[in-house]
Amino acid sequence: MWKCRSDPVLHIDLRRWADLMLVAPLDANTLGKVASGICDNLLTCVIRAWDRRKPLLFCPAMNTAMWEHPLTSQQVGQLQAFGYIEIPCVAKKLVCGDQGLGAMAEVDTIVDKVKEVLSQHAGFQQS
Repeated sequence: MWKCRSDPVLHIDLRRWADLMLVAPLDANTLGKVASGICDNLLTCVIRAWDRRKPLLFCPAMNTAMWEHPLTSQQVGQLQAFGYIEIPCVAKKLVCGDQGLGAMAEVDTIVDKVKEVLSQHAGFQQS
């Protein structure tokens, strides 16, 4: 709990500490919150306070019906407008048994993208 003005604030400390942020999975609920600027938990507070000069990657994951809802593309577009990087979802059999688009990207794909972005970002910081 904060007692003095100089006491640490966790979501601010985390934004300062991290070189990159990865949200995997990013579910429909959190997508909607982030796109709307709602910050009612630690994750959404860190995202809202994020230093947009640092990369933020997100991996949408939700049921196909939710993925295909018109709001989803608007919300993903809003995150991209903030400069955040989408690692697109994939089509496969979902946990609920449905087949279709909405599954989180494969771990190897996510790791490769994080490595790529980190190497590009390191080059930016050194120049």
